[in-house]
Amino acid sequence: MRVKNREVNMKTKYLTKASLIAAIYIVLVLIQMLPVPFINLTFGPIQLRVAEGLALLPLVESAAVPGIFVGCLLANLLLAPYSGFGLVDILGGSLVTLVAAYITSKMKNKITGMIPPVVLNGLIVSIWVSYFTKVPYLVTVLGIGGGELLSVAIFGSIILSVYDKATNLKEY
Repeated sequence: MRVKNREVNMKTKYLTKASLIAAIYIVLVLIQMLPVPFINLTFGPIQLRVAEGLALLPLVESAAVPGIFVGCLLANLLLAPYSGFGLVDILGGSLVTLVAAYITSKMKNKITGMIPPVVLNGLIVSIWVSYFTKVPYLVTVLGIGGGELLSVAIFGSIILSVYDKATNLKEY
């Protein structure tokens, strides 16, 4: 009976962590939408989503893989009227995020962990963003990939540092 309770507790902790990460992703995107001039940095051919800093979390937390996916899916769904890219961005962008998070979870360090979200978002999301905005594909790749790189390098490093400190706290 004790083993079964431990399994239930582990599943509960995993789901709780994933839910919290999803909520943080959504909140970060919504906060970024508040100052109207930054709307174009959340969606469009140049993107700098602060929430994408969470993309490095799968390096150290397995619950981040579903958490980031669900957070991205819900943020894209909630803000679909502002993006103008419709269902392709809601589902496509979220699936790209899921694949990038999974691959990141298999990477060995922060530097290699940055590669999947930067490359996948830059190359794949740019396909429909370029199509809908009529901005050349290469320009869109540079805008989205560059913004993703800044986000994971700056905000991702901060998030990993905070996560490390939070998980190393000891109760007294």
